[in-house]
Amino acid sequence: MKPLESNDWVSSLSHIDFAFQPIVNIHTGVCYGCEALMRNYEAAGFKSISAFFDQAYQDNVLHQVDLVLREKAITKFSKMDCECQTKLFFNLDNRVLNSEDYQSGSTINILKRHRLPLDAVCFEISEKHKLKDAQTAVSILNVYRSQGFKIAVDDCGTGFSGFQMLYYTEPDFIKIDRFFIQDMEKDSNKRLFVSSMVNIAHLMGSMVIAEGVETKQEYYGCRIIGCDLIQGYFIQPPESDIHVLKSQYDHIRLLSECDQRNKNSEDKKLITTEMEYIEPVFYNYDIFEVFKKFRQQQDNSFFPVLNRNNEPLGVISEKSFKNYTFSPHGNALLQNPAFGKNLNKFISKFPIADIHTPVEKILEIYSHTENLKGILITESMKYKGFLSAHSLLKVLNEKNIAIARDQNPLTRLPGNTLIHEYVSEALHDTKNQYIFVYFDFDNFKPYNDSYGFRQGDRVILLFSELLRTRTEYANRFAGHIGGDDFFMGIHGISLKKAISDVSIMVRQFRNDVESFYDTGAIERGYILSKDRDGREKAFPLMTISAVVLELPALRSRVYSTEEISNIMAAKKKKAKKSPDKMSITKLDDTNNDLDYIYEMDVVYSQDIPDNCSSRIIPELGHREVQA
Repeated sequence: MKPLESNDWVSSLSHIDFAFQPIVNIHTGVCYGCEALMRNYEAAGFKSISAFFDQAYQDNVLHQVDLVLREKAITKFSKMDCECQTKLFFNLDNRVLNSEDYQSGSTINILKRHRLPLDAVCFEISEKHKLKDAQTAVSILNVYRSQGFKIAVDDCGTGFSGFQMLYYTEPDFIKIDRFFIQDMEKDSNKRLFVSSMVNIAHLMGSMVIAEGVETKQEYYGCRIIGCDLIQGYFIQPPESDIHVLKSQYDHIRLLSECDQRNKNSEDKKLITTEMEYIEPVFYNYDIFEVFKKFRQQQDNSFFPVLNRNNEPLGVISEKSFKNYTFSPHGNALLQNPAFGKNLNKFISKFPIADIHTPVEKILEIYSHTENLKGILITESMKYKGFLSAHSLLKVLNEKNIAIARDQNPLTRLPGNTLIHEYVSEALHDTKNQYIFVYFDFDNFKPYNDSYGFRQGDRVILLFSELLRTRTEYANRFAGHIGGDDFFMGIHGISLKKAISDVSIMVRQFRNDVESFYDTGAIERGYILSKDRDGREKAFPLMTISAVVLELPALRSRVYSTEEISNIMAAKKKKAKKSPDKMSITKLDDTNNDLDYIYEMDVVYSQDIPDNCSSRIIPELGHREVQA
């Protein structure tokens, strides 16, 4: 290709620099790669990055400009510390793929000069521009992959080509756009979209990167849904100084380790027990060497194929060699040097799942493919083993048995055993803040006596579903103590946010439960029923009371479950008498001689100042309470 001759463009490009933003493993915080983000485009004379590339396209120098940018980004990337130097994610304007002067091999030469392997670069293809010739573009991308480069589809779900790009390119990575990640925990449609994209990606053997993660809640949402990698300001902003980038981000690792509600830990144990390790082959194996392994290990119908970092590229099956096996000249052909060591033509994409993935999600991935023998299991992106269809069903059955044993039979929420485990773990985790919420129906017995137990069960199910929706995607735990008593544990959000959520639940239940009464009762605002002494009495329509108790971070001692139960039991009466049906308490054990609790007589979050003024009362004495 001719070098860039335009003096204006040479001058503009001299100003351009790159900032790198880390992309990390969602479970471990290990830096997997860095995205190169263009900087100083204003000094180059452009209002935006888009304007920069649009002008290059109009001047018919887009490919030449792109090669200069690749050289700059790779040169800077090569100077990073080796332990952090993993993969460079480079944004490729997809219009380059239709450039008349496009030539392959340029990036390979750049990498060779800097002594970097080809799979150290991942090209991010955006959907923002419509391709003139999709088939040509896909052919070029396939050439990139055959050379060893990785491919990522960027801004997934926001561009012109929709799922066509995914279908034709079979990318190694799918990047979910920030639009869908933002406030995902509050938007069920966004959660549905992201969950669907994660399932599709894993079915294709692709990894998922969540872009623009900026809050702890977004982190938890991405992790629960099954994203593999995350990128955003919550990890680290883009940095022009490469020396401030880290090989591991401990705050991400600690969030994963300290998440006491991680239900998938038991799944991981079950998966580890049942999966088998099938000896893999590597991307640089000689083709005839792989062919011999099939003949030597006739029980294996496939082998996982790994790259230099032990990451699965797919599988190579005996079917791939079928034409050569039954050919009289097959062996000679496989040994022909013209075949080289490139296994790419024999590798097939294969569904993958991280070992932290819930068993139900693995089953969902498995069920979308016919005649699938199982799923490759990874941990920290590296090959861990193979979970066969038979083993997967066995794991699912064992999990269902365990769940049934420990959940409430009516609501299917965790029962007292799991509630006790959650509370005990939280109390011993003195470094972190937790919020406990105890819910109790008001006037449930009169309703049950008047309308019957079946209707009473329907009311219980009404609240259990309300509770489930409030605990499904944030870092929360929901439990059913029994009867009309429920529990919620919250970790990692402010007390103000927790109070706001609880107050919404209290009001929503009060509104929704009216539909369970007859018209006359609704108009009167009460029903007539017998009290505990057998006397007829007017009882108001049902409501629900909530006791909210915050355990602050950095507590000086471990409280017992009995102490916490006693405090919450004493506050239960106050909550029932309150017009807001809530009681809010914050433990404060900064006084070494005597423990205190702050009692707050405010409910709705908009009424709670950041520094709440409260009166201090001594810790309450013990009472026998079930909680």
